[in-house]
Amino acid sequence: MKRQLVSVICLVALALNGLPGCMLRNPGHRFGGDLAHLGQVADQTHYGDVHQAADGSLATMGSPPPRLLTDLTPADFWPMTPEEAVQLAVINSPVLRDLGGTVLRQPPTLRSVYDPALVETNPGRATNIPGAGTTSGVPAALSFFDAEFSTRAFFEKNDRAFNNRIVGLGTQIFQQDFINWQSELKKRSMTGGQYTFRKTWEYDANNSMDNVFGSAWGTLMDFEVRQPLFQGRGVDFNQIAGPDGLPGQMNGVRVARLNTDLAVTEYQIGLRDLVSNVENAYWDLYYAYRDLEAKIAARDEALQIWQELKVGGGGGPAGAAPPDVAAQIAQASEQYFRFQEQVQNALNGKLIQGTQVNNGSLAGTFRAVPGVLVAERRLRLAIGLPINDSRVIRPAHDPKMVRVVFNWDEVLNEALTRRSELQRQRTVIRRSELELLANRNFLLPRLDAFGRYRFRGLGKQLIDSRRTNPGLTDINGNPVDRLSFDNAYQDLTTGDFQEWQLGFEFALPIGFRRAHAAVRHSQLQLARERAVLNEQERQLVHDLSNSYAEVHRAFEVLQTAFNRRLQARQNVDALEVVRETGEPIDTNLRLDAQRRLADAESGFYAAFAEYMVAIKNVHFEKGSLLDYNEV
Repeated sequence: MKRQLVSVICLVALALNGLPGCMLRNPGHRFGGDLAHLGQVADQTHYGDVHQAADGSLATMGSPPPRLLTDLTPADFWPMTPEEAVQLAVINSPVLRDLGGTVLRQPPTLRSVYDPALVETNPGRATNIPGAGTTSGVPAALSFFDAEFSTRAFFEKNDRAFNNRIVGLGTQIFQQDFINWQSELKKRSMTGGQYTFRKTWEYDANNSMDNVFGSAWGTLMDFEVRQPLFQGRGVDFNQIAGPDGLPGQMNGVRVARLNTDLAVTEYQIGLRDLVSNVENAYWDLYYAYRDLEAKIAARDEALQIWQELKVGGGGGPAGAAPPDVAAQIAQASEQYFRFQEQVQNALNGKLIQGTQVNNGSLAGTFRAVPGVLVAERRLRLAIGLPINDSRVIRPAHDPKMVRVVFNWDEVLNEALTRRSELQRQRTVIRRSELELLANRNFLLPRLDAFGRYRFRGLGKQLIDSRRTNPGLTDINGNPVDRLSFDNAYQDLTTGDFQEWQLGFEFALPIGFRRAHAAVRHSQLQLARERAVLNEQERQLVHDLSNSYAEVHRAFEVLQTAFNRRLQARQNVDALEVVRETGEPIDTNLRLDAQRRLADAESGFYAAFAEYMVAIKNVHFEKGSLLDYNEV
């Protein structure tokens, strides 16, 4: 009979893919069996098509081709001011892009508008966001102090044989139906204490000869308090480390709030870099247009000189003219093609790094890289516009040539106060100070005070609407004097059965090795962060000094470039007056004057762009760039 019962249990287990070890033995069975079913499971598994573009992406909507040098279609210009460019960049930048292709090379390092919210709502897993770490966000840290409701129920059927009747509660074959259903509500406090209200129902029906009733209900109501007295005690500790904190692992709400502050500061740094890059790209485009205009004017002038020489030399091929005239014609044509090459490069541009953050200075050092179309696409990339469009962005107007003067003491104080990197480091120092404070708490022994108060009730029924039951009898039919035992809840409310328990729990790690290591680590970490702040302040003073001096240098050079441009223009005009009088002029002088004028025009606008970038860089270094651009 027992073997049949075991066989039935094994068959049921196999049918339900159940208990391991309860398998029918087959002489032909091999370890692993037929794995063909794995292929069927794999066929049923759905994998997303990673090659399919998302709806609304460029891959589905398409993009027009870029404008080429050979495209002679008149351009539809879009006049744009620096303020408009910054405004469009802020609106169109959920991801704070840069001009170095980081979005393709290292996408986890990009900052985005979502980062502060991601850190705030972090449930406690690792992220790629700077400053987030693996600690919980503020809601998750606060959740440690939320009330928690739990319930559990167990149903038992016991059938045992005992060699001793006393052990078997007066019977040798003990049979029992037992139910235990427990519900509780727990709440942690900011001081580290834990408060619990617990309700328990028990049903016991057994064949013990000593029972008053064949079956009975019991109900219990517990109020429990546990309060740490040394380790884990206090509002500061629990808000820093959290109620389940360990040495070196802080998950408290105050640490979570500092992490959110760090994420906000990181976003501000990314937004500042974006605005700086927008201005860098804007002034690159401004210079590219002005450089193109200067080279077009020089090319046209060289063409005019070439044509005049050809007409003056007889209008035939260069070889039919006198040798000196032929040499002048060749020289003029060479200069024409030289400027034509420069015009082509100034119109399209080469793929050379332009002005952007961290290219010599943190805010960006101006690089006079010609190329209208390349610079225009870089500006579109920075401000989040479609890369290719029917319109071509063009700076709306020239800036004014006005000297901007900064007060060094004010600039320095503002930089040391407002610079985002210093604010970020001060937040890191504050977090390290809190972690050191919490880790010192682990040097204390664990001593918890414990208290419990309990109400009990017993009855033949769990709930009975009758207040009394005169016919209540025990298992042998004898009347029961205590009428309140007719139901457990009525007996509970009488308050006749009350219990209490007080105690202490003490734990002492011998040596406190982990706690001492955590404290020492926190001390070293705090010393490091303070040393880093000191070096950051020195670096800031260095960079601010360079930017402050650069504004002065750029304006002085701008004035010099203006005078050079003016004299170069007067030189060309003077030679033109001489030519109009009919007097012979050396072609070398005319060509050289035209080259000088082109270089002076390009140099002047490069100096102008340098000056505007230098002013922007001072605001960058002193932490006021976003205010300067009204962001």
